[in-house]
Amino acid sequence: MLEYRYDTQLLIDGHDLDEEKINAYFTEHFQGDSLLAVGFSEMIKIHYHTNEPWKVLEYCATLGEIYDIVVEDMDRQARGLKG
Repeated sequence: MLEYRYDTQLLIDGHDLDEEKINAYFTEHFQGDSLLAVGFSEMIKIHYHTNEPWKVLEYCATLGEIYDIVVEDMDRQARGLKG
C-alpha cells in the first residue's frame, strides 16, 4: 500500500507566482511527497503525491487559473487497474 495514493499534476496560470512561497505552503499545509513546483512568475507546474488532491486543487485555484489537471490513483495503477 502506498503512503500517498494520488499523483496530482496541474498548471497554474497567474501573475507574480513564486515557486518558493508555493513550496513552503505545500510543506506547511499538506501531507504528501514528491513535490515539484517549478516555472516562472506567470506559469507554475505542480506535481505532488497526496491523499487529498482536492485540497491541492483548491489552494492552487486561489493563485490563478488552473488547467491540464491530472489526478491519478497510483494504488489502482500498482494493482494493474486503470485510473
